Amino acid sequence: MSGLNMTIWLMLAAVHLGVIFRAILLDGRDAYARAAWLLLLLALPGVGTILYLLFGEPWISAAFHRRARDAYEALLPYAPQAVGNTLSPTSESAFRTCEAASQWSVSIGNMAEVASGADAAITAIVADIDAATHTVHLSFYIWLGDHNGTKVVDAVCRAARRGIICRIVADAIGSRALIRSHQWKKMREAGARLYASLPAPLGLGFLAGHRIDLRNHRKIIVIDGRITWCGSQNCADPAFLPKRKFAPWVDIIVRYQGPVARQAELIFASAWMAETGEDMRAALAMDIPEALPNGFPAIAVGTGPLSPHATMTNIFVAVLAAARKQAVITTPYFAPDPPLLNAIIAAARRGVRLTIIFPQRNDSRIVGAISRAYYPVLARAGAHIHEFRGGLLHAKTLVVDDVLALVGSANMDRRSLDLNFENNVLFESATLATEVREHQQRWLAESIEIDRDCLAERSLPRRFVDNLLTMAAPLF
Repeated sequence: MSGLNMTIWLMLAAVHLGVIFRAILLDGRDAYARAAWLLLLLALPGVGTILYLLFGEPWISAAFHRRARDAYEALLPYAPQAVGNTLSPTSESAFRTCEAASQWSVSIGNMAEVASGADAAITAIVADIDAATHTVHLSFYIWLGDHNGTKVVDAVCRAARRGIICRIVADAIGSRALIRSHQWKKMREAGARLYASLPAPLGLGFLAGHRIDLRNHRKIIVIDGRITWCGSQNCADPAFLPKRKFAPWVDIIVRYQGPVARQAELIFASAWMAETGEDMRAALAMDIPEALPNGFPAIAVGTGPLSPHATMTNIFVAVLAAARKQAVITTPYFAPDPPLLNAIIAAARRGVRLTIIFPQRNDSRIVGAISRAYYPVLARAGAHIHEFRGGLLHAKTLVVDDVLALVGSANMDRRSLDLNFENNVLFESATLATEVREHQQRWLAESIEIDRDCLAERSLPRRFVDNLLTMAAPLF
């Protein structure tokens, strides 16, 4: 071996060892994720090192982090103030967990309704935009130029032309086709203010100060600061043409009125302020929506890689801990960290009737396989596992005892728990929870329950593969 080759080899070995030490020493990572990365680095030295440098840590530049922190702190004074305590003892811990994550109080006096379907939701959102008198704030992870996507584009153009301030956010990767299209230009020419969130110039995220696969997965709609929508639905047709073989995509989205709309707007405004530099304090100067008579408590929460470690996990765990009789979960992507998995298992073991509905066909083959690898441990704890056959069940819902519910953009996988920017609303309302449960019941009617005995009788090769998949879950 020549001297030059030896030098290169030693340099690569030094980098590899440095990455191994970095993976071991990094604070805030659970032991299972640390072990998974260490195993990958030892098993595949070259490939593992490259993968770790690209995806091993949810890194964001110090400058981006500082801008986001300063923007959030500047807007916190505009949050609704606490008004008494109307929370039930069983739900209080879950709300307090969300308060700690958001740094604002539970809002009281909210009203809401669940959209009957994806097309109906878009029709209602367009009507809200058409009725706007001051501002339209939209943020979508995926926005397509299909029928529904075009309806919203046209509504934004109409609003902007009549003088409504329209601030529009689309994820730079999830909505890249729309951002490059004439429809994006059309909104800009109409007067809307547009921003492609978390850009990655030339596909290199470090040029913009963040890991390329850290995405803005939020779905936020706020009209005049008094109406907000939150759920799993992107701005697209249920047919979802880029992945049409999994169609229809089945989502849920809720329309809220009341002080919780201000909280959702703060999530939007702080991200907009951090990424665009526009001072949003003046935009939030209008009065906070008043509490509505006979309204319910709710809190909007934004999470992401800038949140303290395990924030989204803590919220899921706190909601599950409130369950006494039953809990129903829907999530398309399931690769939980140990605390979340243990909370689900603990709920089932203490006698809660725990039902989880997964899609039978998943657009992510790897995550779909990882989800199924967890079926045996869930079934042994007593969970009822169902697979939805009517398309890709994309809704992210958690309903506890038909009164407490969490609905939003976050899945129960590592991306939503650690990497993506997400938004969710936690509420306590028997009426609204019943509406969500009615959707869950319809999904159950189109599902098959997985036989526990079959899971218990897995072959040795199947157990081997399943265990490998659960070991790899922290990497996804």
